[in-house]
Amino acid sequence: MDALLQKLGDAARSQKLLDSAFKNIVELLRTDELPQWISGTLTELIQQDHWSELNDRFFKPIEFGTAGMRGRCVGKVTTTFEKKKDTYLHAAVGTTCMNDLNVIIATLGLFKYCKAYLETTGDFPKRPSLVIAHDTRFFSQHFCELVASTWSQLGGDTYTFTGPRSTPQLSFSVRFLKTIAGVMITASHNPFYDNGYKVYFLDGAQINQAHAQGITQCIQAVTYMEALKFLDKDLRHVFTLPPRMDEIYLKTCQSAVLDKPLFDSMKRSKIIYTPLHGTGSVCVLPLLKSFGWDLLPVTSQMKMDGAFPTVKSPNPDNLETLTLALEEAKRLNADGIIATDPDGDRMSVMLKNSKQEWSLLNGNTIAVLLAAYRLQAMKKLGLLPEDLRRVALIKSFVTTPLLKVFAEKNGMKIIETHTGFKWIGEKLLDYECLLKEHLWNTKGLVLDYTQCDYEARKTLMLKESTFFFLGAEESCGFLANDAIRDKDANAATLMFCEVIAYLKSKGRSFSDYLDEIYAAYGYFKEDLLSFSFEGAEGLHTIQRLMASYRQEKPEHINGIRVSETIDFLNKGQKDADGKDIPPADFIVIQLLDGCTIAIRPSGTEPKLKMYLFGHEELTDNKNLDTVKSNVLERIASLKEWLRADIQQRAR
Repeated sequence: MDALLQKLGDAARSQKLLDSAFKNIVELLRTDELPQWISGTLTELIQQDHWSELNDRFFKPIEFGTAGMRGRCVGKVTTTFEKKKDTYLHAAVGTTCMNDLNVIIATLGLFKYCKAYLETTGDFPKRPSLVIAHDTRFFSQHFCELVASTWSQLGGDTYTFTGPRSTPQLSFSVRFLKTIAGVMITASHNPFYDNGYKVYFLDGAQINQAHAQGITQCIQAVTYMEALKFLDKDLRHVFTLPPRMDEIYLKTCQSAVLDKPLFDSMKRSKIIYTPLHGTGSVCVLPLLKSFGWDLLPVTSQMKMDGAFPTVKSPNPDNLETLTLALEEAKRLNADGIIATDPDGDRMSVMLKNSKQEWSLLNGNTIAVLLAAYRLQAMKKLGLLPEDLRRVALIKSFVTTPLLKVFAEKNGMKIIETHTGFKWIGEKLLDYECLLKEHLWNTKGLVLDYTQCDYEARKTLMLKESTFFFLGAEESCGFLANDAIRDKDANAATLMFCEVIAYLKSKGRSFSDYLDEIYAAYGYFKEDLLSFSFEGAEGLHTIQRLMASYRQEKPEHINGIRVSETIDFLNKGQKDADGKDIPPADFIVIQLLDGCTIAIRPSGTEPKLKMYLFGHEELTDNKNLDTVKSNVLERIASLKEWLRADIQQRAR
């Protein structure tokens, strides 16, 4: 031990090791009764002078926020205690990493917070209850079992599934089972080496800032010695949910279908489907099967595998990721391709355009097609009233402005939120509470909202509150059923199959349909710049860049004058309901030529993101091609200017 501490001290003094990393490593090393795989890993990394790896693993504690926590569970350098040949034995040791200690510490803090919450709200002595799900990643099942074991040993009620399940099913289950919270073990579409711990509260949405701060305070009070007691799993008192829970969730998703006769008539459509080695196959295939649709799976990608062996990245929004699906679609002359990410909350689509060329639709395009078709279908079927002022379309600020114009021109309420479906979930809770409050104040009725089916909720909301029409994020997240409070690729797949059925029944391509939408609402084009900054230094670079855009506000960008800069760290912004929009590390820059730039750090990856928006009105339907060319040229030029600007500011 003394020799290790001496070597650590020498590395810190020579600045090979960051001061924060030195402090965190020493604290862990001096903890009594460390298991051998932890002490052995530290010893091996120190003795072999892996200072960069130690910096990345220990430069800070893993952060817990509204998205829970996320980090590497596989190190860039792995020790003999962590990996043997091709088998991962233990998750990466480190304060920044997703590993056994951090999972247990988070669970101890979450339990303490939930117990105090129940006592404060008058539900004491009710036992804190938790439902947990996991995806197919490395250590996901193990972390799920650790959470379940820890929670039950603390005296709480714990529910788990028989295997991997999707994130939206976890969100639904929190509400249906009326648990105080839910935990989803996933890193969504991140690289294979990441994993995460997403927390949902009793409303079924990801925790808000207030809950996150309270849970963080409880987590920070937990010591390593407390956590070490729970390393050995005890699952004797953990309740495994029966297949009936899957059936209830699937039935909820089925309500996404609007025009059942149309859906039935087009069930012979050839749709290629891939879950990218994730959880999507658990629900997507049986969902479509229940309507008589037989999706054509990409066989090699149906196997649940955390290594994601057939793709470089399990992100369905990357064209390269869909290579195998596209090959299959061309071979079978398919009508479309649908892919879902590993935890089943994001969905991407490929369709043929008017020239019969395959195109990957981005999240903005999918959202626009869903909104246009669903409003048209609901009006045709008499599912919505003429007056749509009590109907809300909810989107993030960085999702296409076309949705805002679409909603406003159709008399709908448009709500814009920060990025993250938790904000959409929060709005849905507001509308639910407004309805409950009205029924109590006017009729003395207590409503169990979770027991109302889709039609009953729609009727009540249209009359007394606000009906949720659609939620969308440009990152391929979609939702149209408020029984679920997070984006849902399972139901979204069902919804988009109906769009495909509609287009096929009319003999139209998606690009033809889009052009009709542009003719009615104007042409909009979006693009994205994403800059990765890994490790300890990366975080500081991202912070410096955001500070740079605040302190050195550009007056001109790409030769165009800046008309307005909105910094969302400043208070005073309100949504369409008059509710305050919370401050956030988010900047919007508007240019006089109609282009807009939005800048924000990613909440789940070490990236700085810049969203580009272009728009031009049509004076004549015949000039659409000219308008498209103008906007695309402006966006392309702006993109290159911003790429150079970021490089200069980063230096």
